[in-house]
Amino acid sequence: MKTVILCGGMGTRLREETEYKPKPMVEIGGKPILWHIMNIYRTFGYRDFTLALGYKGEMIKEYFINYYHHQSNLNIDLKTGKVTAESSNIKDWKIDLVDTGEKSMTGGRLGRLRNKITDTFMLTYGDGLSDVNIEELVKFHKSHKKIATVTAVRPSARFGCMNFEGNKVADFKEKSQTGEGWVNGGFFVFEPQVFEYLKGDSTILEQDPLENLAKEGQLMAYKHQGFWHCMDTIRDRNVLEGLWQGQEAPWKIW
Repeated sequence: MKTVILCGGMGTRLREETEYKPKPMVEIGGKPILWHIMNIYRTFGYRDFTLALGYKGEMIKEYFINYYHHQSNLNIDLKTGKVTAESSNIKDWKIDLVDTGEKSMTGGRLGRLRNKITDTFMLTYGDGLSDVNIEELVKFHKSHKKIATVTAVRPSARFGCMNFEGNKVADFKEKSQTGEGWVNGGFFVFEPQVFEYLKGDSTILEQDPLENLAKEGQLMAYKHQGFWHCMDTIRDRNVLEGLWQGQEAPWKIW
């Protein structure tokens, strides 16, 4: 199963870092947060990634090209120019790096992948870490046979909320400034029918698409009671760095 990671936003609230690099490349423990996210999925056997690139996407491309060479012993035949690499440290990841536009919104980025995805797939943001059990998430999604599953988490009120009828999402409102409750934590599972809800580059996934799926009874929630933290600000980055350095990083399940 493919995992799409949205890597194209500008991360304006983290400008101290994102002025020079894309948000998924901001480091926690000396590794990009993107690396941490991919390792979460890898723990559960999911190795096929599609990275939806935008702002400074070339830096993400360069990272994976350089990562390969830095982790390998290179054998070079100067006569033929043939280069081969040997390493036991290389991640067994398959990565599709796709330019989805400098200014595309979240739904627009996903929409640009329409021709690359034909089966059930997962999607998450390039700035959120969790100890969510991906295996149980996928099992839950397959059990209800709806178009979409969102992982619901309980952070501070600044993220907005969802209301439920059982496990069915009855109402989806993103980034409300009041109230407390369950919010969108990313770590989605989608059926390909989700593309029918995306209208163009300006589509914001968290608005019309998810709101309409909820109204139609096609959006279900996997309620995650454990750790979840997104990296919106320098304070968030410092919190995550502190957890990593203190060897208390709950998302490190690999």
